Amino acid sequence: MTEGNFVDYIKIYASSGKGGQGSAHLHREKYITKGGPDGGDGGRGGHIILRGDKNMWTLFHLKFKRHFRAEGGGAGSKSRSSGADGEDIYIDVPLGTIVRNADTDEIIVEITEDKKEVILLPGGKGGLGNWNFKSSTNQTPRYAQPGMDGVDGWFRIELKLLADVGLVGFPNAGKSTLLSVITAAKPKIADYAFTTLKPNLGIVEHRNHSTFVMADIPGIIEGAAEGKGLGHRFLRHIERNSALLFLIPADSDDIKKEYEILLNELKNHNPELLDKDRLLAISKTDMLDDELKAEIKEELPKDVDAIFISSVAQTGLQELKDKLWAMLN
Repeated sequence: MTEGNFVDYIKIYASSGKGGQGSAHLHREKYITKGGPDGGDGGRGGHIILRGDKNMWTLFHLKFKRHFRAEGGGAGSKSRSSGADGEDIYIDVPLGTIVRNADTDEIIVEITEDKKEVILLPGGKGGLGNWNFKSSTNQTPRYAQPGMDGVDGWFRIELKLLADVGLVGFPNAGKSTLLSVITAAKPKIADYAFTTLKPNLGIVEHRNHSTFVMADIPGIIEGAAEGKGLGHRFLRHIERNSALLFLIPADSDDIKKEYEILLNELKNHNPELLDKDRLLAISKTDMLDDELKAEIKEELPKDVDAIFISSVAQTGLQELKDKLWAMLN
């Protein structure tokens, strides 16, 4: 899927169906002069239902269809026949989707399980037919209930990618190259900053056919939590990752400082991100000898485990996968 097809924010309008009218029918049949009330109940209006789909990873399918209206329930009829329920409308969304009330910003529901169904807007209840109101003192009720109205509203749908490992780093740190080497993903790679404008997902194959999912998050810069660069739009995707892989190139002026800047941006966005397991990978090390690596190692932050890798030379990648697998398990 191309970058332009990745949509992680959408606003929709939804309206559930109105309940059907109850029937006020009186039984009429030859040789039966006073058959009494036999009006059936109205059918329920259609629900608006959210459904999780593990095979989806974007809200692109909602980009051009933003209005959803469920049909109303059928009216009741004679012989106590109930009206048909209105057809439900299903909105399929990727796992990790959050739905908010567009007016209050309140979180209504989170979809994190495949095939999980949640009624976003219930359909209106059908009205009762007149046979429900028959009694010893009211043997011929000539009235029935109308159906209840459906409900409607505007909703904001946001996607936070569900991935095991999130790649965190400055623009042009080599995140996309790493993802393309250890997964089958084909992210855009170029020798300039901000080549990745949308998150990319890839499945990493480990030993014994075990796998985990890695997400390449667009580059973070200092001040991202306040909206600089690509802003905090993509920082929310990191919230769902089980572990974070910080990627800093070996030719950086100050690896420790860059790591601290990245860590600070995550803290400013959401302090809970600092509770996640972290691993620091020094990329682009194919030109370094053992002496240079030893010098760099002395300057690395002491509160995080570090590893030297090269995506181009494909060195240190198996060790990287082993460490990530150990963190996840």
